[in-house]
Amino acid sequence: MIDLPKNLKYATTHEWAKLEDDNIVRVGITDFAQQQLGDLVYIKLPAVGDELKAQQHCAVVESVKTASDLYSPVSGKIVAVNELLIDEAYWVNDEPYQSWLFCIKTDTPAELDKLMDVVAYQAMIAQ
Repeated sequence: MIDLPKNLKYATTHEWAKLEDDNIVRVGITDFAQQQLGDLVYIKLPAVGDELKAQQHCAVVESVKTASDLYSPVSGKIVAVNELLIDEAYWVNDEPYQSWLFCIKTDTPAELDKLMDVVAYQAMIAQ
């Protein structure tokens, strides 16, 4: 069984989200997602300043197997991207819950309530 942090919210598209101070949401991909993708070789991140809607396409991760689109879990403005991952994409494979991809400042943190908790996400990936 995959170890999942209990303090995160999870999207059906396999992104994780963590609400931090000042309505900043830190976003990454789940351990399940990185295992399914295989060794990551490239990540295209959104640009700081991009305005996104919840569930809007915003990034791409490429592995030796395939490419996969990523979606914003909440609406808001991109305030930070993890530029270290541009050259070191494999860190997501090694530490998926420490290797965040981007941070988005949201005016609607209640959108996180539409995401799954750890129990619901575990049930989804077990199917």
